[in-house]
Amino acid sequence: MEGTMPLEQCNALVLNADYRPLSYYPLSVWSWQDAVRALFRDSVTVLHEYDRVVRSPGYEFKLPSVLVLKEYIPSARRPAFTRFNVFLRDEWNCQYCGDHFKTPDLTFDHVVPKSRGGKTSWTNIVTACRTCNTQKGHRLPHECGMYPRVEPVAPSVFALQDKGRKFPPNFLHTSWGDFLYWDSELDSEEEGSPR
Repeated sequence: MEGTMPLEQCNALVLNADYRPLSYYPLSVWSWQDAVRALFRDSVTVLHEYDRVVRSPGYEFKLPSVLVLKEYIPSARRPAFTRFNVFLRDEWNCQYCGDHFKTPDLTFDHVVPKSRGGKTSWTNIVTACRTCNTQKGHRLPHECGMYPRVEPVAPSVFALQDKGRKFPPNFLHTSWGDFLYWDSELDSEEEGSPR
């Protein structure tokens, strides 16, 4: 029952002033304490609330479940080149065998090995499982017959956000759904199908 929900589970989804999440992966959420601080700073507007009530000597209110910032925060123009973002770009799939793995079972591979002049960059790094990475070793793709399934590219912030939507966190409050997926493409109805 939501009214007795532990406070630790009362995170608030944070939307930018354009009503889109600040980030999708990791999803932009604040703890209930940070949400309350933002309310008292008057930097956010509450869109939805939990049934969970908190009290202090002078106040009593429901905890917010969805907040929107009053001032727009521009997003980064280019995503950071990090191991996590490489895995997200490649959707946690080994680019050699094509299998899906959990983060601890993945590494990244230089398509052109560093020992052969390869750079550590978006266009030369791919997600690889440990087995494939070991098998490829320090060889070039044509020397071992191992080519990335998808050519590595530098993704845009929007491309990573779109991929991030496919990997929701463990907890999604029902009030968050409209704001996480409102701009997702809808399935088109076939002609003649009932409406």
